[in-house]
Amino acid sequence: MEGNLVLLFFLLFFRSTFQQQEHSAPLSSRAERAALLQLRSSLGLRTKDWPIKSDPCLAWIGVLCQDGSVTGINISGFKRTRIGNQNPKFSVDSLANFTKLVSFNASRLTLPGSIPNWLGLQLQTLTVLDLRFCEISGAIPSNIGNLSNLGELYLSDNNLTGTIPSNLGLLSHLSVLDLSRNSLTGLIPSSLGSLAKLSLLDISSNNLSGAIPEDFGNLLNLKSLNLSSNSLSSSVPTHLGNLSSLVVLDLSSSSLSGSVPAEFGSLRHLQRMVICNNNFTGDLPDALWSLPNLSFLDVSSNNFMGLLPNLSLNANTTMAVFNLSHNMFYGVLTSVLKRVSTVDLSYNYFQDKIPDYARNVVSLDRNCFHSWSSQRNVKECAGFYSRKGLSFDNFGLPNGTIHRPLGDHKSNRRMVIFAAVLGTVGLVLLFVILVVLLIICSREERKTTEIGSGLGPSAAGTGAPGASLNLFGEAFGYEEILAATGDFNDGNLVKNGHSGDVFKGVLEGGIHIIVKRFDVHSRKNSCRVELDFFSKVSHPRLVPLLGHCLEKEKEQFLIYKYMPKGDLSSSLYWKIGSDLKLLDWITRLKIAIGVAEGLSYLHHECVPPLVHRDVQASSILLDDKYEVRLGSLTEACIQDTDSHSNKITRLLRLPQISEEVASGVATATCTYDVYSFGKVLLELVTGKIGISASSDSTTKEMLDGLLPFISIYDKELVKIIIDPSLIVDEDLLDEVWAMAVVAKSCLNPKPSRRPLMRFVLKALENPLKVVREETSSSARLGTSSSRNGSWRHNLAAGCGGKGDLKVGEDGCLSARRYSKDVFPEPMGLQDEERWNED
Repeated sequence: MEGNLVLLFFLLFFRSTFQQQEHSAPLSSRAERAALLQLRSSLGLRTKDWPIKSDPCLAWIGVLCQDGSVTGINISGFKRTRIGNQNPKFSVDSLANFTKLVSFNASRLTLPGSIPNWLGLQLQTLTVLDLRFCEISGAIPSNIGNLSNLGELYLSDNNLTGTIPSNLGLLSHLSVLDLSRNSLTGLIPSSLGSLAKLSLLDISSNNLSGAIPEDFGNLLNLKSLNLSSNSLSSSVPTHLGNLSSLVVLDLSSSSLSGSVPAEFGSLRHLQRMVICNNNFTGDLPDALWSLPNLSFLDVSSNNFMGLLPNLSLNANTTMAVFNLSHNMFYGVLTSVLKRVSTVDLSYNYFQDKIPDYARNVVSLDRNCFHSWSSQRNVKECAGFYSRKGLSFDNFGLPNGTIHRPLGDHKSNRRMVIFAAVLGTVGLVLLFVILVVLLIICSREERKTTEIGSGLGPSAAGTGAPGASLNLFGEAFGYEEILAATGDFNDGNLVKNGHSGDVFKGVLEGGIHIIVKRFDVHSRKNSCRVELDFFSKVSHPRLVPLLGHCLEKEKEQFLIYKYMPKGDLSSSLYWKIGSDLKLLDWITRLKIAIGVAEGLSYLHHECVPPLVHRDVQASSILLDDKYEVRLGSLTEACIQDTDSHSNKITRLLRLPQISEEVASGVATATCTYDVYSFGKVLLELVTGKIGISASSDSTTKEMLDGLLPFISIYDKELVKIIIDPSLIVDEDLLDEVWAMAVVAKSCLNPKPSRRPLMRFVLKALENPLKVVREETSSSARLGTSSSRNGSWRHNLAAGCGGKGDLKVGEDGCLSARRYSKDVFPEPMGLQDEERWNED
């Protein structure tokens, strides 16, 4: 089998080389050859990619030629030499010598510095300029507007400042303009409305202000418009309803107000509309529900108010995902919900009974429904309907009837059954239960003591369990917190966390914050735990804690920096049911690396090691540039190393703290974090939400359906489970495959075979090393002939071998020790069988 793969690889390699030579001619210009060599030197590119003894047009990677002249240069993601890495800079002056250059792509290559002013004057033939993820700073030169042939301009994910030049409106051939995730300020130039050929405009995640230009209504060829995460503070112009070709519209988190124009009902091609986290009011136009192609609508966290429409939808209506949560919709559910496959109606004021067709597709928490758990109380519902002059059905009870909280009868019934079971338990089983409870209680007590006395990287804390609280950050006043959150209004409620309710708010200076409210009398003083944590641990990958408010006797508050993109779970949720991607692969890989960096810090840089214990998509927070900040730190604790406790729990067949598989209990070991992170990686690869937050039984069911399609030996299998919204070329497909392989290693049922987090981080930073050889002449997955060797070659050497890898029939290594440079092999057949048996 491997011999056939090797033969196929070489045939494809020689075929592509022959085709390249057939369609390319040698470089004829000495000036252009000298310019290429100068570019290689100024950027510190490796001779391996651009060998001096070979013809650039025939052998150099990323160099495209036509009729003996250079027409395209693609150095995206290239690695630099050691000297080049020491002093990277935006040094591309030699590009001015290419008179026929059509495209230049340096994305994901670090180019610190500003865009040179001459670029807009010299490269008149340029049609594509791609400088994404290059760490560019400074302003966008206004003379870029002189590149009259430019069709695609990508400058996203940099550190650009200043305003958007109005001269960009002169680029009459421009079809793509992406300036997202920078620090641009000022108004949006109305001149952009003159770009008649523009099909994609993305200026999201900046600091832009003012109004949306009405001239944008002239962009009749526009298919994707993204203005999210800015401070526009205006209403939406009705002229946007003229964009008949629009497919994607994202205006989320932009401080927009007013009502949604009824003209949006004319956007017949619209598939995705996201306007969440704004200040919209009024009714949601009924016509939106009738748009034939709309497959995703998110209007959550606004001030919309009204009834659901009672429309008769035709049989061809597309199934869709709608999110109407955190608004003030009321009344009864209508048949319009039959058009959706998933809808979130939580945190509204819907009442009456829930129709059968809505029970399996709707999230209904915090409404006013009959006989449904997690609803608002009678006082809250009746007060809302009274203020609006509307009739409230009192949860279906006669007027004057005392309403009892939902679920009381069920709880009493459970208590009776539980008491009856305890009464029949034998003395031996009772003894075992008491021992288990003693072990768990002593473990939790010890963790609490450790957190209060020495949690930080140096473990230098000397306070006893009853020592004074370590304060961190600014002290906020209670009245200040009340004003910021609107007296903790339900409209500002983000979620009900397991350690406290979380609210969003705005301080007087316009600074957006997140406030977590803790109950002082809870079993575990979570506020104290987090304050002590932040007083001793600091890292850019942890959510920034701004301060605290400890004035109240019964409640305490922590104030965090607001994360505009929310958490990973909400980002992935947005794309379910839609054929359009929200997060591209580069962003997903960036998020995975960010989480791994944070966990690697906790596991390997803190002494003693710290365990997060709540790694899931909802605890991965994202700033405006999709940089990761780990939240949900209340459960963090020092890693448990009590061997005596391990022996007892092993004897009693408990889920051992060092050998948990998918236990619902967060155990105090780093391997538990690794396992949880593996589930997050699967969410990023498959796009299936809920994997990382799933329960024990659900996790097993999900993994049984996914892991058989992940193999280090067969890339084609992984295509079956990849998120269908991802558009990836062959190189990016290898990265997706590599992440899936890493995830499978993290999910090994045996904790001792899971990789350390620092090795997981190294693998994600160099994903192609997981599934490829260093040299193209070596057989993929075989023994490398290069000095550094392949991932598997290094692994075999780390196991005590001499570089020869011995793999059993189950696909697993026979050695038991693993290299410190790589992580263990992914799960083989034996491990999968063990998983199915557990």
